[in-house]
Amino acid sequence: MTPPDLDQSILLSLLGGGFATAFLHAALPTHWLPFVLVGRAQRWSLGRMLAAVTAAGLGHIAATALVGSLIVIAGLALDQWIAGLLPYLSAILLFVFGAFYLVRAAIRGPQTAGGPQLDLPEPAVSHAAAFWGLVAMMAISPGEVLLPFYLSQAQEGLAVLAALTLVFAVGTVLGMALFTLLARAGWSVLRLERWARYEGAVLGLALIVIGLLVVTHQH
Repeated sequence: MTPPDLDQSILLSLLGGGFATAFLHAALPTHWLPFVLVGRAQRWSLGRMLAAVTAAGLGHIAATALVGSLIVIAGLALDQWIAGLLPYLSAILLFVFGAFYLVRAAIRGPQTAGGPQLDLPEPAVSHAAAFWGLVAMMAISPGEVLLPFYLSQAQEGLAVLAALTLVFAVGTVLGMALFTLLARAGWSVLRLERWARYEGAVLGLALIVIGLLVVTHQH
């Protein structure tokens, strides 16, 4: 049920922005390329590869939700002392993250193909070790670009935060699965990575726009 002080259209925009951000973040080669390469090395079936993608994506979001909950607790404690400051703190955080990604994208330029250097297991490695290794790789790295969403909505209640976590999970898993499937189907890795080459700039702009929406909503 939508909280009475949160307009339904704003909630839908928030959830849509969260889904899009999570999906775009999943375009990073680190979110799909390891699954393709390890899956080939292990001669995994499509079902097993997608199971690894799903488990790793959910672990990634679980870690993000854990860190986000700590941010919410800290933010609410601060807001007891400084009334009304919390939304502006979240907007500032969104601006900082957005500017960081824009500057980093400008410095690095469009990223070339090749993805991360991976120490891939040999086919003799057990399937369980390869599977849980991929899951752990994603679970220990929370999605930092998703964290400002938790702070911006800290006062809206558990239902909104739970809905955010759900759309993060759906967007992340769908994005990871899509790019993994495309690569497995034989698409050129170079062609796929053209989508991810400008991911930093797109995320930066999206976060800044969301920050502006947060500030505008306060007036």
